[in-house]
Amino acid sequence: MPLDRARLEELALAYVARFATSAGKLERYLQRKLRERGWDGEGQPPVPAIIARHVELGYIDDAGFARAKAGSLLRRGYGPRRIGQALGEAGIAEPIRQDVRPGAAARRQAVLALARKRRFGPFGTGTPDPARREKQIAAMLRAGHMLADVRGVMDTRSVAEAESWAAAEDDE
Repeated sequence: MPLDRARLEELALAYVARFATSAGKLERYLQRKLRERGWDGEGQPPVPAIIARHVELGYIDDAGFARAKAGSLLRRGYGPRRIGQALGEAGIAEPIRQDVRPGAAARRQAVLALARKRRFGPFGTGTPDPARREKQIAAMLRAGHMLADVRGVMDTRSVAEAESWAAAEDDE
């Protein structure tokens, strides 16, 4: 059944009520619904106006979404590159992505969280052979971490030393 303005607004409201979202993600959702069902209203579909209204009402806050998403990804052990990619995919503008970019201390905590979760470096059992160590480093780089941060945690000899390294306050 083709969509009209009222039904499109209902879909948008239901989407923002159910999901924490960005303006870009809501736009992609509404465009997808229009492709699937078609448009039965007058003129062009009012997608930009609907999005602007939801932003104005405070239902969509790209900066708040970016802070929450970046914090969640950091706690899960992802690095700044992967966070930037995720925010870009969500349609977050570059200035907002720069504002939520993690500092050195947050990056160290994130790389430590990934090492702990995956049992890399000092969190593993015994000393890994060089091939396994390289695979662990590669996995951390794919998770978006900087090589200096990865080497920082991988070069520690104990969990206590790794935690001390991550807690250091020598910010850039």
